[in-house]
Amino acid sequence: MKTIKILLSFALTATLFTSCYTEVVVDDFIDEPSISLNQLLRSYELWYVDINSTVGYGETPFLQKAFTVSFMNNVVYANNNIAGLGANGDGFGIDVGSYDAYDMILDVQHDIDGFSTFDVYEVDYNTIELYNPNNDTSYFLDGYQRSNFDYDFVFYDNIHYFLQEYEAWEKTYTSEFGALNEFDNENYLQFLAGGNDSTFRSSQDDYGLNANSLIWDYAGIYGVGDVIGDEFLKTLTLDYDFLDNEYFELSVINDSKIELFHPASETVYEFEGRGYIQYLKSDGTTKKTKVQSDKMRKHRKDKVANPRENTRKVL
Repeated sequence: MKTIKILLSFALTATLFTSCYTEVVVDDFIDEPSISLNQLLRSYELWYVDINSTVGYGETPFLQKAFTVSFMNNVVYANNNIAGLGANGDGFGIDVGSYDAYDMILDVQHDIDGFSTFDVYEVDYNTIELYNPNNDTSYFLDGYQRSNFDYDFVFYDNIHYFLQEYEAWEKTYTSEFGALNEFDNENYLQFLAGGNDSTFRSSQDDYGLNANSLIWDYAGIYGVGDVIGDEFLKTLTLDYDFLDNEYFELSVINDSKIELFHPASETVYEFEGRGYIQYLKSDGTTKKTKVQSDKMRKHRKDKVANPRENTRKVL
C-alpha cells in the first residue's frame, strides 16, 4: 500500500509540474510586428498594383485606376496614366490624396473617390495585401525602388490604355510609298475608355479640328496584340462594323505620337494625340487638365471570391 501511495503522489506531482510549465510558456509569448506600418509602406518607393492578383468581387476605384501607388509623408501618389510614365512626378506620378497608417490599418482619403480603409498584411519580403472590409476585396501590391522598376515593361504591357489617354489621334504623316487603300481617307482615330473597353471610332474630317468638333464616320472594335520576340512592337486590329478589318504594326515614337505600318499596302502612317486626358487631377491649380474618372484597369482573368474573412467591424 505504501508503494502505491508513493507512486500516486509522484504521478500527481509530475502532472501539476507539467501543467504549470505549459501555462508559463503560453503567458510569456508575445507576437509583435518587427516594423511599424508606416515603415513598411515607406520601405519601397513604388508599389505596383498587380491587378490580376486581386481577389473579391468588389472594386476600390483609386487602386483599380492606378498602375503604381506611393506613400510619403502622409501623401498618396499614383501613376494613373501610361503617357509620361516614369517622368511624371519624378516617377512617383501625381498627388491623389492623403493617408493615415496605424497598427496594421491604412486609411486613405482620395481626392476624387473619397475615404477607403484597409487591413494590411505582409505577404512576403516585397508584397503586401490591402484588404478592404467594406467590399471584401483584396489588392496585392509589389514593392520596388524607382531605380529597379521596369517602367518600359509596364508601358508596353498597357498600350491598350495609352491609346485611350487622348481624346483623338490625328494623322500627321502618310508615306509616299505604299499602295492606295481605304485607310488613306481616315484622318482621326479615337479609342474609348469604359464600356467594353475596346471600342474605337474614326473620322474623315479635315486636319486641324478640335476633337470635340469631329464627326465620327465609323465605329468598331479594336484589339492590341504582342509580337513574339519584340516587346516594343505591337499589333493593332481595327474591326470596322460592316466593313473589312484593318491590320497594323504599331510602334510608339514618343508619349504623344505613334506609327502605324499597314502591311497590306506597305504604307506608313503617323498619328499624334490631341487632347491629353489626365486621369485624376493632382490639385486645383493644374492648367488645362482634363479629368477622366471612368477609366478602370481590366482584369485579364475572371474574378474570384476572397477567402479572407471580414474580422474587423466595417467603418
